[in-house]
Amino acid sequence: MLLLILGPPAVGKMTVGRAIADRSDFRLFHNHHSIEMLLDVFDYGTPPFRTLNTEIRSRVIEEAAAAGTDLVFTFVMGMDEQAEADYLARLLAPYADDVAVVELVAGLDTRLVRNRTEHRLAEKKSKRDVEWSDDNVRQLEADYRMTSEPGRDAPGERVLARWPHLVVDNTDLGPDEVAGRVLAWLVTVQ
Repeated sequence: MLLLILGPPAVGKMTVGRAIADRSDFRLFHNHHSIEMLLDVFDYGTPPFRTLNTEIRSRVIEEAAAAGTDLVFTFVMGMDEQAEADYLARLLAPYADDVAVVELVAGLDTRLVRNRTEHRLAEKKSKRDVEWSDDNVRQLEADYRMTSEPGRDAPGERVLARWPHLVVDNTDLGPDEVAGRVLAWLVTVQ
């Protein structure tokens, strides 16, 4: 199974994914595993960066599916962006219908606090310039809709409709509590 954890930057995707992996047989492949290694060589968003980021993610997911690995993958998606919905569908295709989606939501103020946590900064060196990173979180919030809206017919909602989907507001929940809820929910959808 592939458990996709979606949500805006600094909502807690990696931290919740780690808590799930620590309590189960899932392995964690968070979106910054590929991003951080490439930033040592290429600037973010450049053609070589985009090409290699896509290839790395695709290959890891393909091999994990072929090996029968239960995988947590984290992702930020602009819900109104057709290209991102298409990319996500292609990326998760090796798991076919064995995908479940957990969407984490929290307000901008909460995410700006989380953007500066020691764990996040240790795992994601690209976020260590916290003033830049805070501005980036704010800009992405202004430019993209990164959470789903029930009844909305946008590319993100259409691709997510393929799989079981749980939305968790984790504003006041710790990662272990969210992990427990997610693992209990997964039992009901498998």
